[in-house]
Amino acid sequence: MYLIKRRLEREYGMRVALFSYPSVRGTLDDNAAALAKFIREQHVDVAHLVGHSLGGVLALRMHTNNPDFLPGRIVCLGSPLRGSRAANFLNELEWAEELIGKSVPDAMIRRTANDWASQLVLRREIGVIAGTVSLGFGRLVANFDEANDGTIGVSETRLDGAKDHLILPVSHKGMLVSADVADQAAAFIRRGEFLS
Repeated sequence: MYLIKRRLEREYGMRVALFSYPSVRGTLDDNAAALAKFIREQHVDVAHLVGHSLGGVLALRMHTNNPDFLPGRIVCLGSPLRGSRAANFLNELEWAEELIGKSVPDAMIRRTANDWASQLVLRREIGVIAGTVSLGFGRLVANFDEANDGTIGVSETRLDGAKDHLILPVSHKGMLVSADVADQAAAFIRRGEFLS
């Protein structure tokens, strides 16, 4: 997320703090609690969140678990909000348990964000960016019959009630280095919708 952080700071004058979390060792709720604590330590009145992949699900979970949290918008980049075919495939393999860790099953296998974030969309403006450049590990283990970013299918990024959904020609990892993605995230943070 460093390049997105740098662009948001340099081009848009935003103050950006990066949060990292143990997705393998920590559960989704453990990491959501750590994120809430991290944001409180920033001493801000408004906190917009931009999360890539599982990070977007984590941002939604943090706000779901803390309904009266600071105001702010949420941007999910290539986040599996309706689950993940690739994660489901890996979940079936005994040897992959340590690879997927504790957060992924909570975030996209047992129940998906689309299942538990239904009240959140009534309180928060959420924007989602999906990619269509099929480069990534997911395409090797998931049979995508739709546009995808190489890891997550476009349909897997849908969230009922989200304020905006945008599809861009980027791969799952390519989102992290895309100036267009950063510009669109900035637009959503500022005005609650993506650039048309």
